[in-house]
Amino acid sequence: MPADMELQVVASLLRRGRSLDQLSTGLTLVGVLFGLVQLLMPSVAPICLLLSLWMIILGLLQKYSALRVAFDADLFALLARDTERTPDLDQALQTLGLQSPKRAGRPWIERRRGALKLLRKQAWLLGAQVLLTLAVILASPWLPFAG
Repeated sequence: MPADMELQVVASLLRRGRSLDQLSTGLTLVGVLFGLVQLLMPSVAPICLLLSLWMIILGLLQKYSALRVAFDADLFALLARDTERTPDLDQALQTLGLQSPKRAGRPWIERRRGALKLLRKQAWLLGAQVLLTLAVILASPWLPFAG
């Protein structure tokens, strides 16, 4: 596969991180609302507050990963149009303090691997957030009354 097509495919995959981010944002808001509702109830369940806090923390970590994935998606799409500008990219990243000089000139396969690793990290954080959401639902004090 030509290098420019491979870079386009990676950029497209990385753009899928936006969907993960949107779902995570919703779950983070659910965590915030659930935490606030707990504070309004007559008896606060500490486990529920703790779970909602972890939902928020995981949401913020996922948001950071999403920002990095989106940045990489833009860079891969840009360089897919002109792969000869890689040294310019490295120089710009170094000037902005986003890359150490030791990492300049890395092969594209290593860069691709790193970017996709970030996307997988983002997905794992979302998965953990979904599991915590299920735990919050199951630990909810009103669950026995719902049935």
